[in-house]
Amino acid sequence: MSEPTICSAKGCQEAAVYAVIWNNPKIHPPGREKIWTACAEHRRSLADFLDVRGFLRRVDRL
Repeated sequence: MSEPTICSAKGCQEAAVYAVIWNNPKIHPPGREKIWTACAEHRRSLADFLDVRGFLRRVDRL
C-alpha cells in the first residue's frame, strides 16, 4: 500500500485531497505545470497565495 500524499503547506502533515496547479511564467515554459498538494484546510490559502501572484492555473481534486 502506498503512503498518502501529504499537504504542501508548511508544517502540515494531513493527507492531501487537492492538487493546486500553477506556473510562474517568468521562469517556466508555458506548458509546464507545477503542483502543490493541499488538504481541505489549506486548499484556499495555497491557491490564494499563488493567485495573487498570477501563478494559479487551477485546483483539481486528487
